Amino acid sequence: MKRKNLTLKLQQIFQKLNLSKPHSKICADYLVKAELVEAKSHGLVRLKMYCDRIKKKLINPKPKIKIKRLSSSISLINADNSIGFVAADIGINQAIKNAKKTGIGLVAIRKSGHYGLSSFYAEQAVKKNLLVLCFTNAPPALAPHGAKKSLFGTNPICFGAPTGKVPFIFDASATIINRGKIRHAEKLGLNIPFGVALNKNGEITTNAKQALKGTQLPIAGYKGSGLAWMVDILSGVLTGSSHGGKTKDPFDDFSGPQNIGHLFITINPKVFSGNNFIREMSKNIKRVKKLPKAKGFSSILFPGERKNKIYKNNLNKDISIPSKILKEMEELDAIK
Repeated sequence: MKRKNLTLKLQQIFQKLNLSKPHSKICADYLVKAELVEAKSHGLVRLKMYCDRIKKKLINPKPKIKIKRLSSSISLINADNSIGFVAADIGINQAIKNAKKTGIGLVAIRKSGHYGLSSFYAEQAVKKNLLVLCFTNAPPALAPHGAKKSLFGTNPICFGAPTGKVPFIFDASATIINRGKIRHAEKLGLNIPFGVALNKNGEITTNAKQALKGTQLPIAGYKGSGLAWMVDILSGVLTGSSHGGKTKDPFDDFSGPQNIGHLFITINPKVFSGNNFIREMSKNIKRVKKLPKAKGFSSILFPGERKNKIYKNNLNKDISIPSKILKEMEELDAIK
């Protein structure tokens, strides 16, 4: 399907569920971009989930989002159970505004939901020549080190920096793979890689359905568990959102809103280095790229470089949609 046609179809679906036209466009744009960067786990595979939660009144289609300025640099946002895309889009733009004014922006968001890829929000800040950190918590998927039951979410950590060209954006979950990839595999009847998840009996499994009932494995052992805990504190405890295993799974738990928390930190590098930051970043990247390449590598890429190439390569191509997801879209588009 053509990118523009898909974007319009998604907008129509969200508008039929009573989201405003601007909010519908934000949601459609983020879902389409996830497909374009080939992050299928955060794209159309999640559409039905968002729509189901709106229909069950667990996502508020007409939120009264309140921004409370705590200082010139700090803002607290009550998203009123908005869809995460909208809450986070408003939040990152507020963080950008704060950093442009004072040199640093700190924005906490509560009463939100799943917001897609953190890198999309980081990219907005980087394009304004800011450094950025993005944190968000998630439903239980990872057992804390020493425990045998999931409690922390995949809890991604995202960092971005301007380079003058392609944005440097590192976006990674605290688990070996993000949960969305397991959801995507389960929906399409695919296996997951070996060694990324355990079934409910604590055995390594490649069966996506069994992995969803078990627990995912962290990056770097106990260190990954520690990072997930850190993100739970920053985006859950600090913001006044759900935390400590209380964040509801958007696919399986319809007992109430998710109340996910997000935290955005933006920094204007000019405060510290004037106009020298981009020049020094360029030097930094060149030094890394000039290193002798390991066997099997033709180049050394910095975080965000590969995804940027994929996006540009796919921008004018048709977006392939699996028949199962296309059927869901057609059913959602038929909503009166």
